Amino acid sequence: MRMRWVILSLLFFATTINYLDRAILGVILPEIRDKFHFGLQAYGTIQMVFQLAYAGGSLIGGKLLDRYGTRVGYGIAAAVWSLAATLNAFAGSAFQFGLFRTVLGFGESANFPACVKATAEWFPSDERGSAMGVVNAGTNLANIFGPPLVIFIALRFGWQTCFAVMGGLGFLWLPVWFLTYRLPRQTLAQGPTTSKLSIRDVMKYKQAWGYGWAKFLTDPVWWFYLFWLPTYLTDVRHFTPSQRGTALTIVYSISAVGALAGGVISGALIKRGWTVGKARKTTMLCCAILMPVSGLAVVVMNARLAIFLFGLATAAHQAWMTNLFITPADVFPARAVGSTNGFGVCIGGLGGALFSGIIPGMVIPLFGYVPVLMGMSCFHLIAWVIVHKMMGNLEMVTLPEEKLAPDSLAHSRA
Repeated sequence: MRMRWVILSLLFFATTINYLDRAILGVILPEIRDKFHFGLQAYGTIQMVFQLAYAGGSLIGGKLLDRYGTRVGYGIAAAVWSLAATLNAFAGSAFQFGLFRTVLGFGESANFPACVKATAEWFPSDERGSAMGVVNAGTNLANIFGPPLVIFIALRFGWQTCFAVMGGLGFLWLPVWFLTYRLPRQTLAQGPTTSKLSIRDVMKYKQAWGYGWAKFLTDPVWWFYLFWLPTYLTDVRHFTPSQRGTALTIVYSISAVGALAGGVISGALIKRGWTVGKARKTTMLCCAILMPVSGLAVVVMNARLAIFLFGLATAAHQAWMTNLFITPADVFPARAVGSTNGFGVCIGGLGGALFSGIIPGMVIPLFGYVPVLMGMSCFHLIAWVIVHKMMGNLEMVTLPEEKLAPDSLAHSRA
């Protein structure tokens, strides 16, 4: 039990570092865009290539996690994204930012597939939601303390220092991860978990497509807030850097409550006798209903009310994601969780490239933020219907034995 929480702490801190690295550019964009002539369309293009790399990397990362294990696969990914984040300190143009962000997206794509696989290895089904809630809260910790800290460092020491410091945190985490992570005894007793299940095999299951399409619609909502909200607060609400940092801290403090509550609520319902599917989907439906209401933040005049509604939107989304993230572990055996999650993250990354990169970069300069935010606030309701229809009651599927890796077969025969 004690080791579970050690592992969960490592996943939490890695996710925090991961989100610090990916959020820096958006937070300090108002401070650096004039120097490098960042227009909104160029910024949208940079986020698009990040998302495309994120999508492509997730296919490879998920497969490697299943083939080589969580410890090695996650460690390699963390090393790649930490190096890319550090290289951003040396960017001298929009093109170079785009190049380094491409490598960053490629490395960071393995984060949540690895976290889901690790929680599946270490936690029973009724505790995985709560465990993923803790992991997901790391995204919020990064966004609570990150914006004011990053803005302070940028104004005091220069924007390059922000990237160097945040990238270096990953290299401090790496040795601790490699020295600590091992498979629990009960997982080892089940035999090797490596799998040669291909992406083509995963695509045969409608449950995988339900997960993927749900992420295609809802991942971009979070990416949009992460990448565009700081610019919105500066350009539309006319916040100063200090006000922007405070507002973002408030928004993501509220979202952290949602990340934890989503897992706690579904876990509590399961312990009360609800089926896994009913508990997860009921929690997610409540979150989906809240999204259109909170989307009104973009049209209200009162700035404080707008910040609260933005916080409510991110909280509802995080509670939704805490439950959606864990559905592959509910539906697929452990040896296929990484590949399934990688497939879903890939589809989600393509949605992010479209709805948080290409479309905002083209629409916002012409029509503003209202049509984008109001439209995206309905995505969760559509995604819930997809999950309900394609993933059913979130019951475990049975994979054919012939999909086992040869070494696993040899082990079973022995």
